[in-house]
Amino acid sequence: GMTGTFHYGLQVSIINSPAEYIQSFIRETWLKRYGSSPSAEMITLMWSLIVSIYSIGGLLGSSSAGYLSVRFGRKKAMLLANIPALLGAALMGLSRLCGSFEMIIAGRLFSGVCGGLTQNVHIMYAGECAPRKLRGLIAITASTFSAMGKFVGFALGLREVLGVEALWPILLAANAVPALAQLLTLPFFPDSPRYLLIDQKDKEGCI
Repeated sequence: GMTGTFHYGLQVSIINSPAEYIQSFIRETWLKRYGSSPSAEMITLMWSLIVSIYSIGGLLGSSSAGYLSVRFGRKKAMLLANIPALLGAALMGLSRLCGSFEMIIAGRLFSGVCGGLTQNVHIMYAGECAPRKLRGLIAITASTFSAMGKFVGFALGLREVLGVEALWPILLAANAVPALAQLLTLPFFPDSPRYLLIDQKDKEGCI
């Protein structure tokens, strides 16, 4: 769950660094595709869509968090959130290779779904699994790891790291790292006792 909220913070901040490169990519792609340069308004529209569609994905993810956390359990819901995260990273990472800025838009949408889902399910899962004395401390790890993700996103976006024109697709695909980390580690963790007892009626598993 912590890697999920870290992914959220990373994706929120990481898009700011390659803004000029992505806008240049939109211009070049449009020129190759249609034989004419796009207007400044069109580039602004596409860039605005890339930035804002993450929030739409977040709304979709947040809206489905309640259903998925009951239908599949908290742990499985967070595991399912890795699917749109990895899909989004793949789309954004391959966008320049495929010559499609639309892939960045779709990738941001999928990443938003993951962010909205994990932000909500993480708090449920962490709070329900934590010992009573540590429940408050564990619950605030959502904001802690989100802030850490934002910091790492800004650090990766520095020109001395990945914030250069040749590497911006790798920068956008960097959110696959926390998703893979969660995918590999989360199966070894127990499910929420509350979910097992109330939703699954598994008293023995809860204990």
